[in-house]
Amino acid sequence: MKRKKYIPEYKAKIVLEILKEEQTVSEIGKRENINPKQLHQWKKEFIENASRAFGKTKFEKDAGQIIKAKEIKENMLTSKVGELTIENEFLKKKYKQVHGYDWNPNDSF
Repeated sequence: MKRKKYIPEYKAKIVLEILKEEQTVSEIGKRENINPKQLHQWKKEFIENASRAFGKTKFEKDAGQIIKAKEIKENMLTSKVGELTIENEFLKKKYKQVHGYDWNPNDSF
């Protein structure tokens, strides 16, 4: 039997319902056709990660800074490749104008 996957928004909705305590976990599980043990696990995970709603951890901040730095470097390198490509094409045209034929890297001097 294939395991059913639940989207995070659905899990959060169910956990918030559990936290309201208007129905028992068993009642909610029966209604939603989800094992109460699974619901308790979602509740535990939800509570353990609640602080993330109010701010990023040091690890997440550091990771974000590293990603931003790598994106800046990638953009700089992409720009440099573009400049060098344009320069290379310009030099090939000038070579052809001066020598009368296309530049071939396999030609010996």
